Amino acid sequence: MVRHYQIEGRVQGVGFRWFVHREAAELGLRGWVRNTTAGHVEAVAAGSADQIDVLEVALHKGSRGSRVDRVHIHDLQDSEAEDLKAFVIEGAF
Repeated sequence: MVRHYQIEGRVQGVGFRWFVHREAAELGLRGWVRNTTAGHVEAVAAGSADQIDVLEVALHKGSRGSRVDRVHIHDLQDSEAEDLKAFVIEGAF
């Protein structure tokens, strides 16, 4: 299962990407998370339905200091996961 997420709210500058990375890595998901220029966070995650369900609960809850107003979820084709490696934060230095 592969899903794309756009998370809206106070999710930049509060450690939200690191939170998503930790949750996804602990679950063994593949994919990435990054900030958008619009002030949101987006992510792509690939794994089993159970792993994805657990991640989605975490995304709605958010990290300490964040405020999640909305999570947009889009299913992607399984083929989108072919090039995904271990979960990473894109754009982090």
